[in-house]
Amino acid sequence: MNAPLRRVAISVLVLFTLLIINVNYIQVVRSDELRKDPGNTRVLAEEYDRERGSIVVAGNEVALSTATKDRLTYLRQYPAGELYAPVTGYYSVIYNSSGIERAENELLAGSDPRLVFRRIADLFTGRDPAGGNVELTLDPAVQQAAMTGLEGVTGAVVALDPSTGAILGLASTPTYDPNQLSSHDPAAIRAYREQLTDDQLTNQAISQRYSPGSIFKVIVSAAALASGKYTPETPVPAPDLLTLPGTSTTMENFDGESCNGGADQPLIDALTISCNTAFAQLGIDLGEDRIRSMSEAFGIDDTGFEMPLRVAPSKLGDIENDAQLGISSIGQQDVQLTPMQAAMIAAAVANDGTLMKPYLVSQVQAPDLTVIDKTDPEKMGQPVTPEVAGQLTKMMTSVVESPNGTGRRARIDGVQVAGKTGTAENSADDHSWFIGFAPADNPKIAVAVFVKNGGRTGGDVSAPIARSVIQAYLDGQGG
Repeated sequence: MNAPLRRVAISVLVLFTLLIINVNYIQVVRSDELRKDPGNTRVLAEEYDRERGSIVVAGNEVALSTATKDRLTYLRQYPAGELYAPVTGYYSVIYNSSGIERAENELLAGSDPRLVFRRIADLFTGRDPAGGNVELTLDPAVQQAAMTGLEGVTGAVVALDPSTGAILGLASTPTYDPNQLSSHDPAAIRAYREQLTDDQLTNQAISQRYSPGSIFKVIVSAAALASGKYTPETPVPAPDLLTLPGTSTTMENFDGESCNGGADQPLIDALTISCNTAFAQLGIDLGEDRIRSMSEAFGIDDTGFEMPLRVAPSKLGDIENDAQLGISSIGQQDVQLTPMQAAMIAAAVANDGTLMKPYLVSQVQAPDLTVIDKTDPEKMGQPVTPEVAGQLTKMMTSVVESPNGTGRRARIDGVQVAGKTGTAENSADDHSWFIGFAPADNPKIAVAVFVKNGGRTGGDVSAPIARSVIQAYLDGQGG
């Protein structure tokens, strides 16, 4: 009898040991994973029993929680709906969260370590726990102008304060109504979600990258000026047709036009009219190392960054020979930028050559509105010297102010605007771009406008949107 009892006892001991190990594995190792699982209804109910903090723009709540009488104590609401959806994202009982709602979830939900003393005080005082607030850097007038300008198209606008990196506008279209994803009616949420396209739920400004076309000529111009061999007035070859090295392929200018009757022209004039053959040859003459080095200095080919939303990396792409280098130098081949990266290029030029890290959250607050953290401006790099930045500003101002400049539709009465247009070839309709800043002599705002498959030039499609965004900001600043 002793042997059978011993076997039973050992078996029971093994089972208890396995049980204890499993319980500890679940409670210790997998606790965080299970707590964050959107299917965990217990955690979900607990989160909705706590008043979630607000997302605030210029003193107004653009995301807030209101009390209800249903099973979930609080309902997440978005008073401005579609206007800020690309930034706030949504907070849903079915589809978890996105945007700032996800990036700042711990603070908004009240579980952030910076709120630990508040939570301890809640236990002793019996006060209902609540989440903290997130205040954004956005300017309402800029955001409205950007979303209005993009109405009816797929595209993006990014507006930055060039001196600090604060994001003044972050627009992406087509947009959606986050209220309908954040209701307490699962059937209605699913029905609305099925109507939405991928474009509506994708932030075009930071998550997608596209061929930049001629806005990349600002990078090539910077590389040329920084080499010390060129000034804005230096003549560069501008043939009507350029045979790419090692091939029989010829490159022509937009719509087959002649830049200067086939003769050399000053670098500033080549940028003003966006001469393809001039910049393809210029890129070849400078060499891949200079083009790649300058691209990297502006943040291209980096790993991306958080602001706190994740910004996808832009890329120059592989360049196997001089023919590909020529095509890359006009923003084609494998060059791809996010609209955020495009805005950063304009902002760095505007800021005397200093590139600041873009940021979206100005400060975070405890539930009692006590400020617990602020964002300090952060320098990312110095792509060019102030002298080169000044030369680029002169050239980009000519793009907008010159009678034959491609960016004429970005002009604002009484304000000098510096800019660059871009029209990127695509298998469908061409993409339309504009980057710029104003006032050119004392920049307050830098912008990038992207319209997917715009079908017309950046000067026709994107420049007018940029003008409206810049005008909206300067009007609000009394400029």
